[in-house]
Amino acid sequence: QVQLVESGGGLVQAGGSLRLSCAASGSIFSIGPIFSISTMGWYRQAPGKQREAVASMSGGGRTNYTDSVKGRFTIARDNAKRTVYLEMNNLRPEDTAVYFCNLRMFQPRRGDYWGQGTQVTVSS
Repeated sequence: QVQLVESGGGLVQAGGSLRLSCAASGSIFSIGPIFSISTMGWYRQAPGKQREAVASMSGGGRTNYTDSVKGRFTIARDNAKRTVYLEMNNLRPEDTAVYFCNLRMFQPRRGDYWGQGTQVTVSS
């Protein structure tokens, strides 16, 4: 059982900033350090577009960003809080999308878990 809840989305002008948060909870985390060894990621889907990976961070701290957000977005995680963040700076209208939190679990089983998404709208 994994629940992911995103927050922090909203309407912002181009050039502005937002910080998204995703809090993980569920009985699975009582087993052990499940969150800390999972890879956390942020994905987004704009109208008429396919879902794309935006940023991710492995349990070991390795990060990955899609080219369009490099230098503008930063992913971070707090394992004690079981929370992952996405700091978004210098936002552009093309960043407008629903942003989804993803947890990729490896132990005790392999699986992907998703939040419901939070809307980010950047006005020009």
